[in-house]
Amino acid sequence: MTAASQPTSPSDPIAVRVRRLDERATLPAYHSEHAAGLDLSACLPRGDIETSEITIEPGDIAKVPLGFAVAIPAGYEGQVRPRSGLATRKGLTVPNAPGTVDADYRGEMFVALINLGKEPVTVHHGDRVAQLVIAPVSHARLVEVESLEDTARGAGGFGSTGGSGALVEPKPGIPVN
Repeated sequence: MTAASQPTSPSDPIAVRVRRLDERATLPAYHSEHAAGLDLSACLPRGDIETSEITIEPGDIAKVPLGFAVAIPAGYEGQVRPRSGLATRKGLTVPNAPGTVDADYRGEMFVALINLGKEPVTVHHGDRVAQLVIAPVSHARLVEVESLEDTARGAGGFGSTGGSGALVEPKPGIPVN
């Protein structure tokens, strides 16, 4: 990490360098004082998309170009997340949410969008389609062992800590599975 990108206190923003690859690209931006994510906007036409809009049919996934590249400092990642309004109103979301942009990636940014709604959704040039959260990354040091200590959960898999019973207040003295 260079001195220019390293924050001096936890509340100082880190510097993320951005390179515009298309003069029409909208650079990422925070749209409120306390926003966690930088809004990401479609840059169309570009790449495989030859028009200024793309229609995503229900169940389809589209790779939407953004027209810029970023240099995220070492020790950080970019998390590509859905925009809540698009997800709730139109069913348009990020299928691999959050998508990860590694600190060593320097190619053009894209957003994978899936239409989980019942109607086609059209994305136009300049539409805000996702958000990018810059977050610290910790690397783990893996240690191979012969066994792992037991826990109350044990080997319980998906849904083993809740389920429908977790949505209801348990009655005193009655166990909830």
